[in-house]
Amino acid sequence: MSAPLVLASESPRRLALLAQAGIAPDAVLPAAIDETVKKGELPRAHAQRLAVEKARKAMSEWNGKPAFILAADTVVAVGRRILPKAQNDAEVRTCLALLSGRRHQVITAVALITPSDSNKGELKLRVAQTRVSLLRLSDTQIEAYVECREGVGKAGGYAIQGRAEALIKEISGSYSNVVGLPLALTVSMLAGAGHG
Repeated sequence: MSAPLVLASESPRRLALLAQAGIAPDAVLPAAIDETVKKGELPRAHAQRLAVEKARKAMSEWNGKPAFILAADTVVAVGRRILPKAQNDAEVRTCLALLSGRRHQVITAVALITPSDSNKGELKLRVAQTRVSLLRLSDTQIEAYVECREGVGKAGGYAIQGRAEALIKEISGSYSNVVGLPLALTVSMLAGAGHG
């Protein structure tokens, strides 16, 4: 019997993506951490640090039995600039205006702590990167998207799996990564670590 899988995320999208791959976590343990960007921190390093912190926090809150702890962090970046997880309509508007007609990166770091005899677990960390280009958006298009409310709470102020898909000109890389979890990479990490 494989050790249980604990998902260290409160994202319904990550749960749904895992379900698409036939994976149902035994427990969901959201890891609330400070996600503030450190001075000079680059997007990839930021995503990696947060994914590891989420995994370690969930492991410390888990009941101590050996488990696979899976955590991820998704960052939307234009060059070195990390866009916020939009908290309100104004931030969605600002993000979309910045992304309009430009290419940006969606970077997800996936951290997996595997069960081990020492109970400390071994940490595996992988990163997926997808390039996304948005159409040049008119003010009307931006306002229509702001009004649908899908962008609030989303990194970069949009959710590709909703109405924003109509605003995407081009995507290069994993689509599920932009949704919030690079599925092929995650499934291969779990399989390689002996889960399932």
